[in-house]
Amino acid sequence: MKKIKYILIVLSGVLTMTSCDTGELELTNPNTLSPETFFKTEAQVQSAVNASYANLQTRGLYGRNLFFAMDLMGHDALGNPQLEGNKKPFQDFSFNGGNDIIQYYWESCYIGISRANFVLDNESKINALPNSVLSQEKKNKYLGEAHFLRAYYYFLLVRRFGDIPIYKSGTIVGNPRSPKAEVYALIEEDLVFASQNLLSKASESAGRANKEAAYAQLGKVLLYQKKYNEALAALNNVTSYSLEDKGNFYNNFMEETEHGKESIFEIEFDEKNGTGDQWGAVGDSGGTGFDESTLRGQEYGNLSWYNVYPSDDLLDSYEAGDNRFGDTFYVPGSSYLKGTKVMVASNFTTSAGIRRAGWKKYQNYYTREDEATRSSINFKVMRYADVLLMKAECENQRDGGSQTAAIAYIKQVRDRANLTTNITATKEAVFAAIVHERQVEFAGEQSRFDDIIRWGIASTVLQGTGFTPGKSELWPIPNRETSSNPKIKPSDNNPGY
Repeated sequence: MKKIKYILIVLSGVLTMTSCDTGELELTNPNTLSPETFFKTEAQVQSAVNASYANLQTRGLYGRNLFFAMDLMGHDALGNPQLEGNKKPFQDFSFNGGNDIIQYYWESCYIGISRANFVLDNESKINALPNSVLSQEKKNKYLGEAHFLRAYYYFLLVRRFGDIPIYKSGTIVGNPRSPKAEVYALIEEDLVFASQNLLSKASESAGRANKEAAYAQLGKVLLYQKKYNEALAALNNVTSYSLEDKGNFYNNFMEETEHGKESIFEIEFDEKNGTGDQWGAVGDSGGTGFDESTLRGQEYGNLSWYNVYPSDDLLDSYEAGDNRFGDTFYVPGSSYLKGTKVMVASNFTTSAGIRRAGWKKYQNYYTREDEATRSSINFKVMRYADVLLMKAECENQRDGGSQTAAIAYIKQVRDRANLTTNITATKEAVFAAIVHERQVEFAGEQSRFDDIIRWGIASTVLQGTGFTPGKSELWPIPNRETSSNPKIKPSDNNPGY
C-alpha cells in the first residue's frame, strides 16, 4: 500500500513541511520556499497538510510512548522488571508533571495542532488559487484534512488532561486552560467540517483522512460526551466498510494487509522511507526528519525486549473458542516465522519468571525471528469493529434505543470471533456484553483505559493498582508548560497534582 512519506522542509513560520512520494508531489528545492511563494501549487498545499500528519509518528505519540502509557494504565499490559523507570508510573498511577512521556505527548499534540492551524490560517490563499491549479473539491478536502487532524490532536489532549488551552491560530502565545466542554465543541466543529468536505473512501488515497473516518471520529467524540442519538446518527454515515472475514482477524495487524476493508484510519509507518532520525533529539515531539518506524514490535516482543506482557486479567477474559485469542497473543505452542517455528515456554522468560503469554498484535514475528528496532506496521486507530460496538452502545444507552438492535451489532463482532451470542435483551446485560467485547476485541489497542473511565467503572476495575478516583483519570499538566506559560500556574493543575 502507498504510505505517506514525511520529508523535512524548512520554511519560515512552519516548524516542518512534508511531502508524499514523488508521484504525488513535484520535487521542489526547499531553499527556494518563502512565505511569499508558498501556497501557490497543489504540491505546497499538500505538503503543509502532510506536516500535521507527521506528529502522529513521534515517539511522544505512536512511535513509542502512547502505547506504553495507555496499555499500562488500562492494565491490558503489565511491566516486566526491565521496564524503564519513566514508564512504570503508568502502571501504578504514580506519574507527575515531571514525567517526560507526559511532556512529549503534550508537545507532540500541540505541534501537530500548530501545523494544522498553519493550513487553516491560509485558507483564503488556498481558496484564491485558480481552479486550474487546484480544484475546489481538492481545496475543500485539504482544508478538511487539517480540520480532521486538529480535531484528532485535541481529542488526544482532552481525554488526558481535561481543560486545556485552545489555539485556533498558528501563533501560540500562551493561552489559559479552556473548559473541556469548549474543547469538545471545537472538536465537533472541526469534524463536522471534515465530514462535509473530505473525499470518500472510494476517492481518497490510503493513509489520508476521508469522509467516513471523520464521521467515525465524530461519532466517537459524541459518544464520549454521552450524546448517544447524535453519535448514532454520525456512525450511521460510516459506510463502505466491513469486518475482516472469519479467520482473518489478524489481517488488521500485519503490514501486508494494511488499509483493509475493516480499517478506517491508520497511523502510517514504513521503514523503507527512512529511519535515520528515529532516535534524534526532535523525535520525541518534533515530528521532523526521517522517523518512519514505530518501536512497538521491539518493545513488546517476547523474543525481543519484552518490556511488557499481557495481564492475567486480560488473558482470563477470553471465552473458550474465541479465535481472537490466538491472533492477539503468542503462547507456548504458537507458530511463528511463516509457520517454521513454534513458541516454547522458555520464549516467555523474564527475571521474574516465565510469563503465560506475549503479544502477537502488531508484532513482526509472523515473518521475522528478530524484531530489530524497527516496525512498519501501521496503528489502526479506528476500525469497523469499533463502529459496530459504538453503535451497539448508542442503541443501548439512548432513550428509546433498541437492545435488540444493539445485540445485532455485537453479534457481528462475535460471529467473526467464532462465538455464539446469547445476550438477554436488557440494558444491563447488553452493557455488560459491550464491556466484555471491547476488552477482548481491542486488547493492546490503547482502548481499555478510556473505556473504563467514560463508563465510570475504573475505580472498580483498577482497584488495588494505585488508581486514585478523582485524580488518576487525568494526567497533570507538564511542568514545562506550567513553568513557561504565564497563564497556567502550577496551582492551576489538575486535582491531586
